[in-house]
Amino acid sequence: MDTAMLETRGLSCSFGSNLVIADVNFTLRPGERRALIGPNGAGKTTFINLLTGRLRPWSGNVLLNGVDITDLDEARRIRLGIGRTFQITSLFPRMTVRENVFLAVAECEGIAGNLLRSVLSYGRQVARVDELLHRVSLSDVGHVPAQLLPYGRQRLLEIAIALALRPKVLLLDEPAAGIPTAESHIILDILATLPNEIAVLLIDHDMDLVFRFAQQISVLVQGSILVEGAPSDIAADQRVREVYLGDNKHGRPAAA
Repeated sequence: MDTAMLETRGLSCSFGSNLVIADVNFTLRPGERRALIGPNGAGKTTFINLLTGRLRPWSGNVLLNGVDITDLDEARRIRLGIGRTFQITSLFPRMTVRENVFLAVAECEGIAGNLLRSVLSYGRQVARVDELLHRVSLSDVGHVPAQLLPYGRQRLLEIAIALALRPKVLLLDEPAAGIPTAESHIILDILATLPNEIAVLLIDHDMDLVFRFAQQISVLVQGSILVEGAPSDIAADQRVREVYLGDNKHGRPAAA
């Protein structure tokens, strides 16, 4: 646990004159379950985009398992083990659920450019697709085009695709969006089945989900880390309460 699995040092990003991420030092350790929360416009999704290489920082560094990956593009970071889901689903809408997951498995195993062989040649890969669909409770809709799934089940499909890439780090950007609050336990059940060595960073606005999932919580406000700590410490922190109450008089976190 001494070496960070994913780390940022002095990470900053601006859009024009607007500083969105400001000198963030952040550590996610192997196997850690951490949540990132914050009010509207805090910069949470921008921060995830910096971790994955979708955006480049203005200054600072991103390290994966101690190796500086700041200059690597998104595709290379995926191959090194950074998986993610998106705030808005990113699927092949006309392909079936099974085909979406199979493509991710093929990409992970380096056979995506050679898919013209008989389907009988891909028995191992098909078995992995079946296992992933079972894990996210989508076995019954494998034949259904992704665009016809209810939005909440599209989120589950996106998690299956991310897991198909065998990530060392899994970044989940609002995985419970579109899933009724009463069914958010589905996300927790899926996360509970993950191998212990996968580090997970969760962004979500379902505070019940966040506090049941996270070992540690980081609070991002105006592009900077306000406070980090165990869920009990974050729940009792007056600064965190003020940040959320400023967004919502009922004390519930607002959307990013």
